[in-house]
Amino acid sequence: MTDSQTFLETGDQTEAFDVLQSRLSDMFERVFPDDLHPRAVMVVPSLSLDSAVLSRISGVHHYEERLLCMLLLLRMPRTRVVYVSSQPIARSIIDYYLHLLPGIPHQHARDRLTLLSCHDGSDRTLTAKILDRPRLLSRIDEALGDKSLAHMMCFNVTEQERRLAERLGIPIYGCDPALEHLGSKSGSRKLFREAGLLLADGFEDLTDEDDLAQALADLKNRNPALDKAVVKLNEGFSGEGNAVFRFGGSLDGRATKDWIAQRLPQLSFAADGMNWEMFRAKMREMGGIVETFIEGDDKRSPSLQCRVDPSGSVDPISTHDQVLGGADGQVFLGCRFPADSDYRLDIQRDGMKAARLLKEQGVLGRFGVDFISVRQGDSWNHYATEVNLRKGGTTHPFIMLQFLTEGHYDQESGLFRTPNGQARYYYATDNLEADHYRGLTPEDLIDIAVRRNIHFHGAAQRGVVFHLIGALSEFGKVGMVCVGNSHEEAEKLRRETVDVLDWECTN
Repeated sequence: MTDSQTFLETGDQTEAFDVLQSRLSDMFERVFPDDLHPRAVMVVPSLSLDSAVLSRISGVHHYEERLLCMLLLLRMPRTRVVYVSSQPIARSIIDYYLHLLPGIPHQHARDRLTLLSCHDGSDRTLTAKILDRPRLLSRIDEALGDKSLAHMMCFNVTEQERRLAERLGIPIYGCDPALEHLGSKSGSRKLFREAGLLLADGFEDLTDEDDLAQALADLKNRNPALDKAVVKLNEGFSGEGNAVFRFGGSLDGRATKDWIAQRLPQLSFAADGMNWEMFRAKMREMGGIVETFIEGDDKRSPSLQCRVDPSGSVDPISTHDQVLGGADGQVFLGCRFPADSDYRLDIQRDGMKAARLLKEQGVLGRFGVDFISVRQGDSWNHYATEVNLRKGGTTHPFIMLQFLTEGHYDQESGLFRTPNGQARYYYATDNLEADHYRGLTPEDLIDIAVRRNIHFHGAAQRGVVFHLIGALSEFGKVGMVCVGNSHEEAEKLRRETVDVLDWECTN
């Protein structure tokens, strides 16, 4: 049983949470539109996901730093931010973000920022750690001040975050955990089917290896030419819960359930260190799906990011082309904004069909809709693959772009425009990683960026912004958002940054 399943829901608790959430609509109408209105935002960057899958990600405990982009909310001069982390975040990293604020003196922003830490590096979720520390909760209470003007922002919302909101008496700008099944792999397929979107052939609601073997056999026998299928854990993320099954060697293009069952241990796993025994246990715990591996000479992985606001409005807020890697191209490595002009408005149109259904179900906040797109002659086929009811790898780069430039997303063109009408593009990754980067401190990275002129320039509104900086010294890993006037310029900034870091670390 996962941490998020340990809290038993009662009618009274449901009602209490609903009352808290109902306050968001008033705040959205009265407080959010006014940059000068006092407010407090509590940021809880807890990755409240399966710990076994999380453990496969290098430097994962530093992923709490991805939401440091929310410190840029301090550009509003009467906004206070309370940021809680498992372990203290280096002052140089905080200073780095505060110096990015346009038009706000560093000290003015620092006075409105409260940083709190659990001083706990264990693999338990951050939210669980907070809930276990009554004195820390008291300090959060004090820092929030007037609760009628406060709300919480999270990476994802589970029963733990709900408990924390109830304990603090503030609403969450995020999805009710009672709806989290809509973001599972099985729930996504059902939603896409209802929305009339194109889907890969497959099966959902698989509960164990017996279901899996039968589904793979049925899939192969429906399509004897099928070479590969993808198996996905319901609560996997960033491709780390995926595996690929190859049908090579099946007799006459057909496959029996027993033949497949014997070969399940030969699954090709996306996550480093994953094996069949671990994967089988996770399948029994959380269930999963199987679907046809989509082939194509020109294949992309675009996504649409949407938002349902507290007034009930649902809007597209960005499209991306995801950059995937790993042996079978299943692991999220980064993204390019915006998605290719050939199809970005088609992705926006199709993704909004799913988004409207999610809104009708009561979903709130940011979420993503992912696709696999394959060129067919002069057109593209877009296969809907999953819904992510959380702030994923495309969320923090876009938030950075918004806050740094004070621009907006143009739904008509699918472009992001600065206040003077110029378009901005970026390449972003959480996975710039090399052994020779190990030992670089945050101060070293910042010094290199400034000396080598790759640091983001507010006046030009171009350059490189780093994140996951705390993972650099120990894991040789860092994230970056490369902002330029075109895809070509953003890509050039990416190459130049890699070249600079490689040269600095090897000479």
